[in-house]
Amino acid sequence: MKKELSILIPTFNDICVDLVQALARQCDSIQRLKYEIVVADDGSTNEEVKQRNSYINNINRCRYELRELNTGRACIRNWLAQQAHYEWLLFVDSHMAVCKDDYIAEYLDTVDDVVYGGYVVKGDAEELKGNLRYLYEKKAEPMHTAEMRIRSPYQDFHTSNFLVSRQVFINHPLDVRFRHYGYEDVLFGKQLQMAGISIDHISNPLAFDRFEDNARFMEKTEESLRTIYMFRDELRGYARLLDASDKLRQSRLHTPFLWIYRKMKNRWRRNLCGDKPSLLVFKLYKLGYYTELG
Repeated sequence: MKKELSILIPTFNDICVDLVQALARQCDSIQRLKYEIVVADDGSTNEEVKQRNSYINNINRCRYELRELNTGRACIRNWLAQQAHYEWLLFVDSHMAVCKDDYIAEYLDTVDDVVYGGYVVKGDAEELKGNLRYLYEKKAEPMHTAEMRIRSPYQDFHTSNFLVSRQVFINHPLDVRFRHYGYEDVLFGKQLQMAGISIDHISNPLAFDRFEDNARFMEKTEESLRTIYMFRDELRGYARLLDASDKLRQSRLHTPFLWIYRKMKNRWRRNLCGDKPSLLVFKLYKLGYYTELG
């Protein structure tokens, strides 16, 4: 069993005290485990969030590092790895929640250098029936089981919940060109495959139980589409949207689909930001938005 663990949590405008406390309780219950929990605030602009997160410094073996400038999703994780004291790094996104009593223990029993535990979607389906992010994640949830992920281990990898040896991560850091939302984890999976480093997929999820409103989720989605367009040549074969776009062009449907998108995009976006969003419209909107970029 692994006996040294640095739990690394990047955050931005997100209160994560409950998450840190839950992780610390599990670590404290494991005999002879040396651990630390480091939360790195990547230039949050919400003063209340920063004030409440400062309580983390009062929790044993935990610290809250407040950074003035926002450096981006890749850079902040690389920085956390550099600060870590222990051999094994567990990266956890700050908006996730612990949902297993043996979450830490299960990771400590793994043998591979990179292990991804996945996530489950929690929430009241009735209360969230108009939330696009919840609907999208719930629809995709069956595709994110360990059994499904192992079929394409490098493409179905996310940085929200994974264990990695410090040496592997230091040798293969995240690409710091990814400053905006989306796809830094996809390229990381490709880099590991090219380096011959395997990714083990297990069922050791965290809970995804907080969902932004539809307007904010659409902004993040559009940002991720601009990101994938910027890095399309490097991500081809590792992102399903690029496969769909290529098939559209190969079938010579690119031009008529783009005409339909331009005619419908405002109506589609109103639907997606409204209280009855359609997942089919969401799929069409994403493909159209990406197609219009090129």
